[in-house]
This record gives sequence, structure tokens and C-alpha cells, in this order.
Amino acid sequence: MGVVDSIADLVLQTYQSFLTLTLGQQISIIVLAPFVYNLVYQFYYSLRKDRAPLVFHWIPWFGSAVTFGMKPYDFFEECRLKYGDVFAFVLLGKTMTVYLGPKGHEFVFNSKLADVSAAEAYTHLTTPVFGKGVIYDCPNARLMEQKKFAKFALTKESFKTYVPKIREEILKYFVDSDQFELKTRTSGIADVMKTQPEITIFTASRSLLGEEMRKRFDSTFAQLYGDLDRGFTPINFVFPNLPLPHYWKRDAAQQKISSAYMGLINKRRETGDVDPKRDLIDSLMTHSTYKDGVKMTDQEIANLLIGILMGGQHTSASTSAWFLLHLGEKPELQEELYQEITGVLNQKGGDINDLTYEDLQELPLVNKVIKETLRLHMPLHSIFRKVKRDILIPNTNYVVPTGHYVLVSPGYTHTSERFFPNAEEFDPHRWTSAESSVSEDAGTVDYGFGAISKGVSSPYLPFGGGRHRCIGEQFAYVQLGTILTTFVYNLKWTLTTEKVPNIDFASMITLPEEPAKIKWTKRSTASI
Repeated sequence: MGVVDSIADLVLQTYQSFLTLTLGQQISIIVLAPFVYNLVYQFYYSLRKDRAPLVFHWIPWFGSAVTFGMKPYDFFEECRLKYGDVFAFVLLGKTMTVYLGPKGHEFVFNSKLADVSAAEAYTHLTTPVFGKGVIYDCPNARLMEQKKFAKFALTKESFKTYVPKIREEILKYFVDSDQFELKTRTSGIADVMKTQPEITIFTASRSLLGEEMRKRFDSTFAQLYGDLDRGFTPINFVFPNLPLPHYWKRDAAQQKISSAYMGLINKRRETGDVDPKRDLIDSLMTHSTYKDGVKMTDQEIANLLIGILMGGQHTSASTSAWFLLHLGEKPELQEELYQEITGVLNQKGGDINDLTYEDLQELPLVNKVIKETLRLHMPLHSIFRKVKRDILIPNTNYVVPTGHYVLVSPGYTHTSERFFPNAEEFDPHRWTSAESSVSEDAGTVDYGFGAISKGVSSPYLPFGGGRHRCIGEQFAYVQLGTILTTFVYNLKWTLTTEKVPNIDFASMITLPEEPAKIKWTKRSTASI
């Protein structure tokens, strides 16, 4: 007890001495103390050989949040040049250990469940948006089975039926939207940050959720998804719930969309009108019993539907916006696409309305444009996992302690000259020769939702990897391919600015900075 008494006496004496100071002196100490502690902590940290080098920062708690948040790829490259591929930085009170490049992909994506957790990293961010009991608000085994349930609607046979439905929605949008109005106008200006989120949500709802649910999706409903989307921001990552307007809108949107899904589910339950081949809603109502015999509740099905649509919304809305902007800068590439599309259609003796799922597979340049867009603009610039127990970084002495985070950035690798020559150049033709150098046949593994590639050491991973790899990759190509071919066949366009907009990293999605507009003219072959 002697040591404890001595410490208590020292604390008491320090406090009494503090009280004798003037108010100005007390305030100075209170303000300066965190800065002093921050510097002492960083000095102590730098002496440890079992920790990744820590990026120096002056401001306590905030750490490197500003530089990381504004230009993450530039931040990563500056740190790599100074520290190497492995380093750590403080982000709003959290210590993030970064491992750049393909070896980092392997380390994070193939880490064991016992070592790292995506759920603990993201659940406070995703649960208010998707709802309870799904995605990261459930055990990992449940999530893997939920992915398997959803894959019933992501088959080749389903994709064949989706293509004409997606195209029909785009053509209808060309007529109805004030950005186009193709029945009465032959030219105009379209804001891709308005058109692409709407086109994405309309086409996804029509193809995945069916015509009955699509009829409920108007611009107001699309706005609700926009309110949900704004729930994925850095401030939400740190503070899941604050008394601020965008939090209130997020919660209201979640309740309204969930209620709309529940209304249709209840109607079909009551009437017995359930056909598992009709749409994803009926498929989940039929195929949603876990291996242990527990069934998903209808509310959980509604919540999962939100999660599935939101996942595709991010990828397809941002990717289609970006390829419209890049093609607006390259009219010669538009013409090359047009010739490829019409070449296939001429062989069939038809127009764009005759383009099928099988035809999309025979359009190499269309698919290369999508692939190149995903390389240059991976929707999520950083992917986190929370460390559950101390883990050693392979081939180093660095240990990432429990409670810290590991971070990987395929988007950084995609845009690095080390892996892609002329990385900043939008060049779909690079994939003609580069395809073999970035693919890796490492066999497959099944985490519970179907076989996927084990290989995550590739420098190109636009849909992530491992057990949390996006299951919507093939659907994304179908949706994006149909959007791209329909635009190219009906319109020509250029940018309204001198160059493609810069990336806005303010949210967690890599979107173009405003203004992001195209000047379009109607083609003579337009089907409207």
C-alpha cells in the first residue's frame, strides 16, 4: 500500500498546486496537456521495434485525418516513400496500420476471422442504414448465408432477363427526365451526378425487385436512397448517431424504404402470391432459412433488400458517372464503342433493343471501358478491418495490437505507376495486353455463398476479395454494360469543362467533383 499511498499523495499535491494557479495558467495547461501527451506518446511509440512506423501528427486525436481525407492516395504514396509499404497513422482517435500493394491485399483480405473483423469495423456505420439483423449486424456465418440467399437472383438465367428490363428503364429515363427529354429535344446538358444515381436505382429496382416494386420508385424514392447514401461519411464512421439533419434524414429514409418493402412482403404473404423465380423479394421469401433451421424474419428480409440495393448503388452510380465523363473527353473512343456495338447489331439485323446478355459478352471494348473505369475510380478508396487479437505482419517484426485497425487500399494500387504504367491515363486498351499480368489463378474457396477465387494478391481488385468480396460483380457488369451501350447507341457527348473533374474524397465513395456535366446530342440511330 506504500506505493499506492505515495502515488495518491503525488496526485493530490499536483491537483492542489494546479488550483493555486491563475485561471489563464490553468486553461493553458488544460489546452497544452493533450499536445504534450501526444508528442510524448509518439516519441515512445517510435522507440518500439514491434510497431509499424507511425506517421507524425501535431493535433491529438485528429491525427492525419485531414491529409488522409482530402487526398488519400497522395497521402499513402508520401508515406510509402518515407516508411515503406507498411506504416500506421492516427485517424480520429483510431490507429490504422496500412499495408500497401498486393501483399497488403493478401494480408488483409485473407486474414482469419479470429484475427480481424469487418463487422466490428463497420457495423456502427452500416446498421443504421441497412437495419438490424443483416450484413454486419449479425454473426459472420449468418452474413455468408445471407449472401448465398441473394445469389438465387444473380444467376446467368436471371441476367438474361435483366438486360431488356434495364435498357427499357434507361430509354424511359431518356424520355421522362428533364436532363434529356429525347422526344422533344436533340441536344442538351446533363448532370451525371443527378442522372446516374437515378438511373442506377431505377434499373436495379426493376431488374432485381420486379415491376411491382419499381412502380413505387419515383424521383422521391430515389432521393430517399440518396439520404441513406449520405449516411456513409467519415463523421458517421466516428459518430454513428448525432442530433444533425443528415442523421435524421438517414433514419427517416431507412424507415420509409423498409416500410415499402414490408408492405409488399406482407401483401404477398397474405395472398400466397410468392414465386421464387419472379424477383429477389420472392426469392428471399422462399430461400432464407439458415442451416440451423432459423428463418430470416420478414423485417430482416426487407433490411437485406436495402443492403443489396445500396451495395450496387455505390458501384454502378459512381462508375457510370465516371465513364460518361471520361468518354466525354475522348469522342474517338465513343466512336470506337459505337462501331463495336453496331457491328454486333448489324450481324443480327436489329437495333439496340435487340442487344442481349450474350451480346454483351461479345463486346470486348465495352467491358474494357468498365474495367478501366473501375481501375481508375474504385468506389471505396480504403477498406478497414478491426483487429481482434494481436497479429504479426508477415516478413516483418511489426505486430498490430488488439483494438487497432488494418487498412488496405486496392484503389491506391490501381492508380500506382508501380503496377500500371501511365496509371493516371484513362486507357481501356491497356487491358488488351495487361489482362494476364494482373490475373491470378489461385484456385477457389467457398465461404458459404459459392466458390470464389482465393487469389487476392493481384494489383487489381475492384470488388475486394476474401470472404467479404462483393457478390454483385457479375450483375454490375450487366447493369453497367447495358447503361454504356444504351448511351453510346443513342447519344454523343462531350464535357462542359476542359477536363474530367477531380475526385471528391469528402465522402467514403470516390465521386467526381462538381460540376460534373456532359453536353449531349442525339444520334441519328437513336431508338427514341
